[in-house]
Amino acid sequence: MVEVQPIHFAEGTAIAVTVRLPKTTLLAVTTDRGYIMCGALDVALLNERLASREIIAGRAVGVKTIEELLDAPLESVTTTAEKLGIQAGTIGREAIVKML
Repeated sequence: MVEVQPIHFAEGTAIAVTVRLPKTTLLAVTTDRGYIMCGALDVALLNERLASREIIAGRAVGVKTIEELLDAPLESVTTTAEKLGIQAGTIGREAIVKML
């Protein structure tokens, strides 16, 4: 099952996506500029093989809901996210606000 829902911030609206798969759930919150995602996100791949795309993204591990993803510190972020002021340890919600 796939769930899509808007999440409203003073700065704008992000979109939360939950994909329920067998034995796992993929979680992402996206804006027009970037996204945060659960532990399934491969930040190293984005930084190394897809560096030319300059993807703004962050990864939080151990999260099971969109709310947990928004409240969790990001475990890793892309190089382009760092240029935007998003660092490892930034709370997901704060990262999304910087992406809006």
